[in-house]
Amino acid sequence: MYGRNARQDQSSNTSDKNPNRVSGGLKGQGVDHIVMVSEDGAENQIPTQRYVQSLEDQIRKQRAAITVLERKMARQTKTVESLDAFIRSKT
Repeated sequence: MYGRNARQDQSSNTSDKNPNRVSGGLKGQGVDHIVMVSEDGAENQIPTQRYVQSLEDQIRKQRAAITVLERKMARQTKTVESLDAFIRSKT
């Protein structure tokens, strides 16, 4: 009755988030990598899986945007070429 809300699944919340904000938040928290110390004392910085996944999401969105822009550019080029051919045929 009072104070009872339906719980949302965590996986659905994370998929709705903007990957730019997720990776930016991870950088701000300083969790974009973990440091492992080997037996000889050398430190290795390894990016976290969540950070890498957020970067992959950014790349996927950028590639989709580039594909859309390339289609629009091809459409505009085709229109300009057809208008150029039309103008040449009239003169």
